[in-house]
Amino acid sequence: MNLNKIFKNALLLALACLALSACAKKVSTGQMQGDVYTGTDTVEYLASGVPDRVFFATNESVLTTKSRETLRKQAAWLRKNSNINIVIEGHADERGTREYNLALGERRANAAKDYLMTYGISADRISVISYGKERPVDSGSNPLSWSKNRRSVSVKAN
Repeated sequence: MNLNKIFKNALLLALACLALSACAKKVSTGQMQGDVYTGTDTVEYLASGVPDRVFFATNESVLTTKSRETLRKQAAWLRKNSNINIVIEGHADERGTREYNLALGERRANAAKDYLMTYGISADRISVISYGKERPVDSGSNPLSWSKNRRSVSVKAN
């Protein structure tokens, strides 16, 4: 094989790779930190600048550093808006039984509630509900989807 033919083949390969990468669909802007999703593409807001959800590791209800930071922002906002009550929804990924995931979702929601209470938010202002695996934000069946679904979400009560 001569040098000219090798160069042409390498150039064709590079152009093909460039064309394929231009057609690729970006699935998520988020990142995995351990097995906890830390992305921004599923984060919504309880109020301006106050994220509404925190994420958890697999089979865990322990708050991460990032989760505690989010909940401190929620607590500060709730202290300024003492007329607003919230519901904390606990969620799990699709793995595990319905009963297990309902219990896990409840532990996650209660972990968030307990943390908010340590920052002066009255238990009377916070309700907890678990949806287990029944309300996924990402219906995929892969580690990234599961990590987005392992969460608690704070919503304004009606």
